[in-house]
Amino acid sequence: MPRIVEPTLVEHRAARERALLDAAHALLVETGEAPGLAEVAARAGLARTSVYQYFGSRQELLQAMVRDVFPRWTERVTSAMAAAGSTADQVLAYAVANLELVAEGAHAVGSALAALEPGELLDEQAARMHREIQEPLVRALADVGVAAPEQVAELVNAVVHGATLQLDGDRSLDDVVRTLTAVIAPMVRELGGTGVVARS
Repeated sequence: MPRIVEPTLVEHRAARERALLDAAHALLVETGEAPGLAEVAARAGLARTSVYQYFGSRQELLQAMVRDVFPRWTERVTSAMAAAGSTADQVLAYAVANLELVAEGAHAVGSALAALEPGELLDEQAARMHREIQEPLVRALADVGVAAPEQVAELVNAVVHGATLQLDGDRSLDDVVRTLTAVIAPMVRELGGTGVVARS
């Protein structure tokens, strides 16, 4: 049995799982591809067989990474929206926060899982997460009196998606944020906001 460094077995297992998830995420961001369990173990400084005590396959590891990233993604977006100057400005804050997260590599987890394990279960999970992340945007749009806030939220997300594609080229995040702002800010000002958002 491996030596337990943490005060309890539960904390020891949690620390090991955290180390594996952090290692897997770092490898994914570096390579753009789903890492193998052996690579993850090596990066975390653990024996290859240790990984199988936590994840039975690469798919399970990636699914755990999605569960790990999703709450932090949601927290980052909702915090950015809460810090916005007005409800209308929350729309732009939502868009910019999502773009920053993609630039930092958080979106790579979902993309890698989709490439590795396409299927109905994944599609349902992705759709559910998309709906949950979009909920604060829909609420903000409804609060400022936008008709059909769900449909408008989808259009905002389409603009964000288009901006993320521009990050794949040689454009900097700052440059893409300026373009994104140029598209969304006029609507925000029309809704009573400033069209300006503080960057994280």
